[in-house]
Amino acid sequence: MPETTPEEELDLRFVSAVRDLPGGGEDGTADRTAPVVPGTRLTGEQAIALFDAQAGSRHLDLAARYLRADGHGFYTIGSAGHEANAAVGAVSRRDDPALLHYRSGAFYLARAAQVPGSEPLRDVLLGLVAASDEPISGGRHKVFGNHDLAVIPQTSTIASHLPRAVGIAFSIGRAGKLDVRSPWPADAIVVASFGDASASHSTAAGAINAACRTAFQGLPMPLLLVCEDNGLGISVPTPQGWVAAAHSGRPGLRYFSAAGWDPVACFDAAAKAAAYVRASRSPAFLHLELVRFLGHAGSDAEISYRSQAEIAADYARDPLLGTARLIVAAGLLSPQQVITRYEELRARVKTIAGQAVTHRGLASRAEVTAPLAPRHPDQVACRAATAGSAAAREAAFGGKRPEEAGPLTLADTINRGLADALVAYPELMVFGEDVGRKGGVYGVTRGLARRFGAGRVFDTLLDEQAILGLGLGAGISGLLPVPEIQYLAYLHNAEDQLRGEAASMQFFSAGQYRNPMVVRVAGLAYQKGFGGHFHNDNAVGVLRDIPGLVIAVPARAEDAAPMLRTCLAAAHVDGTVCVFLEPIALYHTRDLHRPGDSAWLSPYASPRRWAHEHVPIGHGRAYGSGTDLTLITFGNGLPMCLRVAQRLTAAGAGVRVFDLRWLAPLPAEQLRTEASLARRILVVDETRQTGGVSEGVITELADAGYRGTIARITSADSFIPLGDAAAHVLLSEAGIEQAARKLLD
Repeated sequence: MPETTPEEELDLRFVSAVRDLPGGGEDGTADRTAPVVPGTRLTGEQAIALFDAQAGSRHLDLAARYLRADGHGFYTIGSAGHEANAAVGAVSRRDDPALLHYRSGAFYLARAAQVPGSEPLRDVLLGLVAASDEPISGGRHKVFGNHDLAVIPQTSTIASHLPRAVGIAFSIGRAGKLDVRSPWPADAIVVASFGDASASHSTAAGAINAACRTAFQGLPMPLLLVCEDNGLGISVPTPQGWVAAAHSGRPGLRYFSAAGWDPVACFDAAAKAAAYVRASRSPAFLHLELVRFLGHAGSDAEISYRSQAEIAADYARDPLLGTARLIVAAGLLSPQQVITRYEELRARVKTIAGQAVTHRGLASRAEVTAPLAPRHPDQVACRAATAGSAAAREAAFGGKRPEEAGPLTLADTINRGLADALVAYPELMVFGEDVGRKGGVYGVTRGLARRFGAGRVFDTLLDEQAILGLGLGAGISGLLPVPEIQYLAYLHNAEDQLRGEAASMQFFSAGQYRNPMVVRVAGLAYQKGFGGHFHNDNAVGVLRDIPGLVIAVPARAEDAAPMLRTCLAAAHVDGTVCVFLEPIALYHTRDLHRPGDSAWLSPYASPRRWAHEHVPIGHGRAYGSGTDLTLITFGNGLPMCLRVAQRLTAAGAGVRVFDLRWLAPLPAEQLRTEASLARRILVVDETRQTGGVSEGVITELADAGYRGTIARITSADSFIPLGDAAAHVLLSEAGIEQAARKLLD
């Protein structure tokens, strides 16, 4: 006889155990509106609903395995053993935003039971077969998500969604304070579930700390953290008692716990936790002790690291069996009626699965990428040219509008641009470390907190993951966040919040959810007097690698405000995630060619000129008209190239300078134009030789069929040292001129 598979073993053990249960009284004679046992909030009707959600989730897991075996399914990480989370789905409301662990299948089914017309079994099965009409991601990934159920899709396996959850919880109250329309009710709570192994990840630790600190300060933080603790991180055991020891008794965090195989305890603990969070607007930690059946996934040979005795011992703690046992003991259903209900769900899942495999998958590159980075440039241009009312601007600028002042530096222009944005977008918030009372390390946000209030311009804790998570939560909650990361090097602590969470949201929700955001980052090198690696960082390759992310690099004041307005408008119109990379060394630069020429300053344009000065995403800027040589550059390279071009032009060469301005997307069409105008091109890249910007530029030119001479000059593949030693590894003006003359010769 063939060996019994783990799936068959789990299924048979459940049915056999239910069949052996004592009858528990007459079939179905108990009052289903009454509590199933004295002292509980759980009624008979609710207990049966829990069973249906749990059994449906179990059959979805079994279906995932046979679909994969038949070559139709593509995902086998299941929820078997975690079905107790159905209680959390039942006690939370349909309009409570939920960010779910990948084993929260029963929660999803219980939440869907609150919404008439929902088809959660179909939703999940279409996801398993990657069907293009799957309702949340459109076949791009198997996720628990549904806009109508307020379930926000997550692909996280290491709790990287928790910073966003903290951000949403914060933003519920902040949106109300700013009188901004939010998709969440004012009394909503945020539910975020995760595993015990993920609870030890730095992302989770930082997010939970941020929630506790926010609550400690007396700010609303209606967040229900649900730790689904099965004691294993794939094959690595979580120390017994660790989750409770690490999270009970923490200041600002109320702790609740229950054993997953006791449905009464689970339901009551979940109900108390949700009620506490909703009433107090403070965070709570619900610790569910669970088991994990069928290994980590279909490819996981659990027997290689767990004994048969350990695996068999878990069957007695099956949450589904616990609920069946309660229903029978309460006289709600007989054992046979429970089995019949279970088998009817099996048949229903099998029927829907058979239909799901006939649905088509995504059929083209265009179809796959359609929701990744939607662009509506005409709408963006219109919104970017829209200012706040004259009276509001007058009040914001204290009677002296910036266009009436003299020429400004890059830092001053960004400051005025942010002030204008705060007037034009009532939902906009500026936040980060030191941006409030101090006004930023370099004074870029000075005066904004005083003029617009601490509700809109405020300091955060020192945690880049928390800062970006706040932005992600705010963006999905109807606000327009402008977080600041103090230095580019600090962003690397939190890159996954951009890559795995921000840029992927529209992609994995087929555009149903979005998190508009403009991340201001002080970066690049050449900073004098306060150098070293962490304050002079030129590593932008990791940002250019993120699909859909927009990267703006304004080098001069004349471009800064228009580009900032474009980023904000794109976020508002298209949900775009932008990084606004500000060259530190150019913040306060005044001169270009000679001391005192003030050629790097620029007047601030009045709103009537904003439409004329609009800078579309991916649109660079050319200087000069020569055809002998074009210098292609950005950021700190721009003033150096302009000076080199002036000297070469004086020597008789025809030199153009092209400022990319946008590192993603690159101005590809304009690069093709530049290729047609110059016989020689020198790409001047202040980032690194490997993984820098020049590689992408040269590839664009090669793809365009450029037949002239092309070369590049870059900084070294090195971290940037302190002091004068930085000059040994950074791109220099003398080096640019030498390389240009070599090409011209």
